[in-house]
Amino acid sequence: MTQRVAIIGAGPSGMAQLHCFEEARKQGVDVPELVCFEKQDNWGGLWNYTWRTGLDEHGEPCHGSMYRYLWSNGPKECLEFADYTFDEHFGRPIPSFPPREVLFDYIIGRAKKNDINRHIRYKTAVRWVEETSNGKFRVTSENLDTNDSSTEEFDYVIVASGHFSIPNVPYYPGFERFPGRILHGHDFRDALEFKDKRLLVMGSSYSAEDIALQCRKYGSGPVTITYRTNPMGFKWPDGVEEVPLLTHVDGNTAHFKDGSTREIDAIIMCTGYLHSFPFMAEDLKLVTANRLWSDGLYKGVFWMDNPKVMYLGMQDQYYTFTQFDAEAWLARDAIIGRFEVPDRKAMQKDFDAWRAKEEKLETPYDDIDFQADHIADLVQYTDYPEFDLDLTRKLFYDWEHHKDENIVTYRDRAGFQSPCTGTESPAHHTDWWRALDDSMDTYVKQSA
Repeated sequence: MTQRVAIIGAGPSGMAQLHCFEEARKQGVDVPELVCFEKQDNWGGLWNYTWRTGLDEHGEPCHGSMYRYLWSNGPKECLEFADYTFDEHFGRPIPSFPPREVLFDYIIGRAKKNDINRHIRYKTAVRWVEETSNGKFRVTSENLDTNDSSTEEFDYVIVASGHFSIPNVPYYPGFERFPGRILHGHDFRDALEFKDKRLLVMGSSYSAEDIALQCRKYGSGPVTITYRTNPMGFKWPDGVEEVPLLTHVDGNTAHFKDGSTREIDAIIMCTGYLHSFPFMAEDLKLVTANRLWSDGLYKGVFWMDNPKVMYLGMQDQYYTFTQFDAEAWLARDAIIGRFEVPDRKAMQKDFDAWRAKEEKLETPYDDIDFQADHIADLVQYTDYPEFDLDLTRKLFYDWEHHKDENIVTYRDRAGFQSPCTGTESPAHHTDWWRALDDSMDTYVKQSA
């Protein structure tokens, strides 16, 4: 009988999984039946922008954390598909830090090329996954339009639902009487909402950095960023500053650990996300913090207690699309018999070696090398197309330097070389700080 594979989520990881199975099919491989369950009405995962927050039209928790005016905060060359380049998609080189709409169009382009859409059941939420007595998996799903439930058996389950949709929302004294708006970055949609508002942004990572800059760029009042452990330490533009941890709020007054205060009108919590898989039975459920080497996964992919369950994209990320591809190719090859998952003892030994390396990481440059090494380890077992992985390390190093030099202008840099085609990126026609129109038509249009 034909094997069946359940893929949960049609974001970049799930799309990568469907795509690489189609690549194997082109080679004459007998590919299993693929069923991809997608809760949203479109593919693309977080890149599928929605204005909705809180609950979606079906009363489900809104998956999307994407906001208008988001631009890539890393060079696109470091997330380029080795088998579908930016040059191929756009017909010519484009600048290195595209807005959301441009990147969404790019990932959808590859998906359309292999017609993976036929495997996806939209508006279908997976409610429960459990192992059966015969070693298969019982997957119960619900059609959100009709509320009809169905239960099916699969030979493999691949969880590709991501881990940036369930916000971590801490409490601080005084929140319940704060007269302004308090929201998590998950529900942030439009920086113009905060025009002329005095903002407190909580956090010290990429979301805090970017949302603070976005709001200031689109006309907010002064932005105060509060950090728990260490400041990001960039040379912020006028009107943006970092202070130690918030202790409490009293009306519109925010109090901080160093004894200082600021008057604020709104609070945006960029306090991270939780790995949450309420649809997975406890003996199949990944439990991990957001780290570069996720707990419980062999090669960062295979659930060690039952490697017929696989998780994609569960690590803290620098490389995103590139890493999702590498993981998906290895998951595919385990299913079609090209890669043999070893016994539990060997998996644990491999896991422990990588965990020991992760625990020695000290700088962002160490992190970049670690994740690049992880990708190199994955692709050595598969036929993933060659690309210059060492070049991407250098591009990430350069990117880190550029951010340290000027957090406002690093996206204006040109000359990043594609690890796939060797072409260099041109400069964008408008400096990022002055580019208020983030539409694809405006972005790809080059200055005369």
